[in-house]
Amino acid sequence: MAAAAAVLPVAVFGCRPRVAGGVCFLEEKVVLHAAGAGCLRLHLEHKWHNFIPGTEKSRGVQALAVSPDRRFLALSEAAGERPVLAVYELSAERARRRKVLAAEELPARQAVSLAFSPDSRLLAAATAPPEGRLTCWLWEKQQLATAVRVQAAGDGPCQVSFNPQDSTQVCITGNGFFKLFKYSEGYLKQMNLQRGEPENYLCHAWLSEEEVICGTDTGKLSLFETGELHWEKSLEYRKPPRKQEDTTNEYESGVAFEDTGLQQHSLPQISAVAAYSKGFACSPSPGVVLLFEKTCEKEAYEERQEVWLPQDLFSTEPKKSSRQDITCICFSPSEEMMVISTNKNQLYMFTMFSTKLIREKISYFAYMNFPLHSNSITGLDMCIWKPILATCSLDRSVRIWNYKKNTLELCKEYQEEAYTVSLHPTGLFCLVGFSDKLRFISLLYEDMRVFKEFAVKKCRECSFSNGGHLFAIVNGNVIQIYSSITFENVTNLKGHTGKVHAIKWSSDDTKLVSCDTHGAVYEWNLLTGKKESECVLKTCIYSSISLTYDAKIIFAVGSDQTLKEISESSIQHEVPARDVVYTTVAVSRSGRLIFVGTSLGTIRAMKYPLTLKKDFSEYQAHAGAVTKMTVTSDDQFLLTASEDGCVFIWKVHDKEGGEVKGEQELDYAEEVLIMRSDIDEKTQAILDLQNCVRDLQTESEYELRLKDIYCEGKIKALEENFTQEIDSLKTKHQILQEEKEKQKLQHEVQLSELMDKQAKEVQQLESDSNQKLSLENEKYQELQVKSQKMEEEYEKQLHNLEESKTKALAELKEHYEKKLKHKSVLLEETKENMRKQIEAHEEMEKQIYEDGDKEILELKDKYEKQLLEEKESNIQLKGEIGVMNKRLNSLQKELKDRNRDIEEMRLEQQKLQDIIKSLEKDILALKTDVKERTETILEKEKYVYDLKMKNQELQNFKFVLSYKIEESKKQIESRENDIETMKKQISEMEEELEQFRKQSVELKLNITQLQQKQKATAGEVHREMEKRQNMETLIKRFKADLHNCVRFINDSKKMKDGIRELYTKYVHQPDVVEAQAEDADLQQQYKKQQEYNERNLAVLRKKVMKDKEMQHTAYMRIMQENVSLIKEINDLRQELRVANGQVHNLESALRLNKSKKAIQDTAPSAELPSSPAVLRLNPEMESEKIIEMQQLEIQYLRDQIQEMRKALNSPCSVSFSQKSS
Repeated sequence: MAAAAAVLPVAVFGCRPRVAGGVCFLEEKVVLHAAGAGCLRLHLEHKWHNFIPGTEKSRGVQALAVSPDRRFLALSEAAGERPVLAVYELSAERARRRKVLAAEELPARQAVSLAFSPDSRLLAAATAPPEGRLTCWLWEKQQLATAVRVQAAGDGPCQVSFNPQDSTQVCITGNGFFKLFKYSEGYLKQMNLQRGEPENYLCHAWLSEEEVICGTDTGKLSLFETGELHWEKSLEYRKPPRKQEDTTNEYESGVAFEDTGLQQHSLPQISAVAAYSKGFACSPSPGVVLLFEKTCEKEAYEERQEVWLPQDLFSTEPKKSSRQDITCICFSPSEEMMVISTNKNQLYMFTMFSTKLIREKISYFAYMNFPLHSNSITGLDMCIWKPILATCSLDRSVRIWNYKKNTLELCKEYQEEAYTVSLHPTGLFCLVGFSDKLRFISLLYEDMRVFKEFAVKKCRECSFSNGGHLFAIVNGNVIQIYSSITFENVTNLKGHTGKVHAIKWSSDDTKLVSCDTHGAVYEWNLLTGKKESECVLKTCIYSSISLTYDAKIIFAVGSDQTLKEISESSIQHEVPARDVVYTTVAVSRSGRLIFVGTSLGTIRAMKYPLTLKKDFSEYQAHAGAVTKMTVTSDDQFLLTASEDGCVFIWKVHDKEGGEVKGEQELDYAEEVLIMRSDIDEKTQAILDLQNCVRDLQTESEYELRLKDIYCEGKIKALEENFTQEIDSLKTKHQILQEEKEKQKLQHEVQLSELMDKQAKEVQQLESDSNQKLSLENEKYQELQVKSQKMEEEYEKQLHNLEESKTKALAELKEHYEKKLKHKSVLLEETKENMRKQIEAHEEMEKQIYEDGDKEILELKDKYEKQLLEEKESNIQLKGEIGVMNKRLNSLQKELKDRNRDIEEMRLEQQKLQDIIKSLEKDILALKTDVKERTETILEKEKYVYDLKMKNQELQNFKFVLSYKIEESKKQIESRENDIETMKKQISEMEEELEQFRKQSVELKLNITQLQQKQKATAGEVHREMEKRQNMETLIKRFKADLHNCVRFINDSKKMKDGIRELYTKYVHQPDVVEAQAEDADLQQQYKKQQEYNERNLAVLRKKVMKDKEMQHTAYMRIMQENVSLIKEINDLRQELRVANGQVHNLESALRLNKSKKAIQDTAPSAELPSSPAVLRLNPEMESEKIIEMQQLEIQYLRDQIQEMRKALNSPCSVSFSQKSS
């Protein structure tokens, strides 16, 4: 395994149909869908592909589900004998398989529907009826939580889903049942009882925590609320809208008639349902999705819009391409996009926000990227000059892909099935073998054009030579070689007894190798047209061959399950396939890498030389047998195609993971083919579009000017509102500051009162204690006198008295100590109250500031919301502009149609002029006859005289008409002079507008100056605030020093010293007086300056408002005058056009009269001597014929004169009516 090469899929072009939950969003622009034998992650903008391969021997995905957090992917696959249920982790760049779920107690049945719980812990799986089961897995533990058997009335689709809000509630629907289960304690218990007749429920979706919408095979929508039927609606079978029907050709009308006949007998069938925030989407008929939204009326949901599949313009039957069954619907996380998949391997998308802007009931899907193959791919080839590959399929289409950009460049569908395709090395031509003919096709810029056809039926193999000058065609068992320049049959290679399956050219185009169904591999020399070598193995039916670059070694695969290495007319090595049939083989240009495709859809990569061991790397890719395979000329990419309709692009790496480098890197050509008629059409279209763009630019500039003026007015109004609110906030702030200062003064007054009370209480306590001490001293002295007098009497009692005295002193000390402690506690409480009041004051300040900040932020948020609303209104206006542009385009199309009609009328006029010329020639011939037959003309001179009189009347009429023409010209000149005066007035008005703009600029400068003055005043306010903060710090320091002095309250000397220090430190009498005086002066100056600024602001505001009103009135007056002038100009233009038409009609009438006069003037020339007599067979009959012809001509001239009079009268009446209107 280590020696084998490695390949990685970098792009996948294809989709697997009829997969349950087959399309879903992983991110806003990342879509996941089933493709091949796995799933594909696709970015819609960046176009990168990330393929998630299935398990080993996988035959394709049957059902998939993505967890609500979009981290895990569950797949149900058919792989070998036993189905597989696996969970993948999507967080990494390359998804890796986490768990494979299997239970021995359950029978091996394929899961047809999967669903994750909202918390992503449980995975529910439903198997196909009639013996269906509902299983719940704790997938992270690989443990089966519970399983329930579900009885069904018959076969049909089955769907399971979790409640989006409840991880324990499961819903399952199918043929004849709708069941709700509750998961608890390892069991599933049914919650609802089904009532009424059982119906075949094809799909369902959760609309809320309690509502489930279901769709049936009879076109009925059923809304269940908590398991009970709440609302029903039957949908009708929908037919394509008329716009879509009208686009088809008359050739397709027969097919369309057959389709409508079938549709009349068909019933609606709801094949898919999906929910979104406003309601749900469902598909009742092929090719259409209906959007329902919730209403407040009796009907719970109402249809809002139809979204139809588009018709494939490259298809031979566009109507059938738009009638595909929709199998899956999903919405992006933001619900801006809806993606669907169909039963024909196609993916479509629809942008949901368009429903807000365009209120049309009918809309159309668009391809998610490009149309894909819907059937088995039978041919694949690449070229050298360009990074493109060509594929053909049994869906009768030929497609050109770009494997560097991951895009589809060309696509075209034909009437017959295509079996093989080959690209010219230049990439400008291709050969395609159809069931009826082989066609040489030119690849144009936007189309494929058949250049040459060859009568070869069911050609299964064709190939261009490496030089491109030759190509080989397989016709049964004969290989025909043609020149790609002259299309001559150069040689025919005969010798195969069976049908030829594959042909390969050598690098120098001198040899050709082929294989057939009878086990023969021949090597042909094209110079001689004979076989050079052969290797025959009759037991093997060869299907594919490949050559090394030097054409010495041939690799062949066939029905005997081996890869054969053939050289020198013999098989050198045989590598067994091990229970798999090899279908295709490809060799790299270097010859070191060999790639083989199998009947299971896997790709095996090997290295040369081959070994008998299992020395290869196998990759899961396709869900069907690999039909074609090739390696690009630079050995960078491997291209594979399969029966499942998918094309894989693989990046080739070496064993260490590095890219394989070719011998030389190619510079790809960028040339394309294009028809000269297409170039002419495109240039004409470009010119028309340029004219349209110019007209639109002028209109948009005018509209933008109007919008700018309107927006400027709005901005000015908003600025005024902002300034007013800022002023009001400033006044509020000033009021709050004044209240704060008042509260501060109140707190200071309260503090001073408390301090005074405390000092008075201390003084009272000191005086009371001093009085008591003096009284006790007096008592003590009295007792001492008594003791001296009564020493002798009380010697015995002295000791007792002393003890009582000491006790009394101790009691007194304790009493006063208690009082002192009580007073100290009171002091501490007052201090704490002071602190609390200060803290409350500070909190009040903080709250006031916070409230002010909150109000400012609320106002800011309010005006930001208003700005956002204005932006949204601008976006809506842009959308309306887009709608108007579409209307303009439709009007321009109508104008083009009118121009075409005018051109057709001109062509008819030219034809009539040609007829007139031919008639004039006939008149000349008649003149010659008249000259020859002078005798008969002399008899008719009376008639000629009458005609002369009529001619004179016509000349008079001509004179009158010429006079009218001159009068109309004079009127036109006067109108042109009026237009010039109007233009001058417009220029003067524009100059006035410029003056108004200059005045507005000067006013803006004045406003900026006032704003600068306001900033200066704000700076002064800030300085005052700093001064106030300094004073507050001084007060705090003074308070701290004062508290330090209070400690010495018992010691009067220390108290005096402390107070003196405080006085010397904080009190300077002259400074205080000066500061007070300066503060008073500053306040007065500040008030005066503030009043002056406010007056100036009021005056300037009044001026600005007056100027704005003047500008607005002047602007409206100018706009009205402009509108009236434009109307007058348009009226004058219309009158000019009418006058020009009248002049043209008059001139044409005058030309006709001149021609008639010339005819009449030639008549008197008959009075000349007659010409020699002409032989007549019957002179009487001839004279009667001439008279009849003259009478007919006179009647014709009279009719023409009457028509001319009517034509002259009608435009005059029309012009008169236009003027009156």
